[in-house]
Amino acid sequence: MPLKSTFDQTTTEMVCLLVLLMLASSAASPQDLSGKMFTFPQQTNTAHVTLTTSTVSFNAATVCHRSFTDLKRDHILFSMATRTNSNAFLVFWDSTNKEMEPHIKDLKIEYGGCDYKPGMWHSICTTWDSVTGLVQVWCDGRPSSRMFITSGPISGSTITILGQEQDSHGGGFDLKQSFVGMMSDVHMWDYTLSACEIQKYVDELNFTPGNVLNWSALDFQITGRVLTENKQMTCH
Repeated sequence: MPLKSTFDQTTTEMVCLLVLLMLASSAASPQDLSGKMFTFPQQTNTAHVTLTTSTVSFNAATVCHRSFTDLKRDHILFSMATRTNSNAFLVFWDSTNKEMEPHIKDLKIEYGGCDYKPGMWHSICTTWDSVTGLVQVWCDGRPSSRMFITSGPISGSTITILGQEQDSHGGGFDLKQSFVGMMSDVHMWDYTLSACEIQKYVDELNFTPGNVLNWSALDFQITGRVLTENKQMTCH
């Protein structure tokens, strides 16, 4: 009898372990967020979304996203940090100077002329190539000049965050730089997207999804008050 009891207990423990492993695997699996958006409903230095990627080195990159905000202050749009560069790949709106500012490896370029108005959806794409060192920003399909920022690859363990600007690897958040609003259709590629592909993204046509971050198969973790909701669009 004692042997049977021990066997039953071991079997029960194994079943429980398998169930926990299955639940963990299910929770970590990528999600299709097509037609969805992240809503950041309040100013905070804690709430954010961490995006998981397996890429550890970038010789080139393109990041595209759509956002809606009423903010009239500086705010972050995309933040990727490594241990050596807190602004490894960052897209930031400078409200004071009305500039869209891409940062690569802690260096930045200031682009005026981006018609980034509050209270409406905007599609922003940023491209960078490590060989030429050139960066370019596309605001709602309108390209900026291609300008030199820095060459050489982005290497090391990356942490990618929406909603907060990293001043350290995975932290150092500033309340006055946080994003408040809605964000959707976040994609990242490990190459520079062509002008035609960017236009397809802007027009929400059939485009090649990101091979680093793919909104239709996104591995993410929410911290704090961030909601996943159906995407809101203006009806005509």
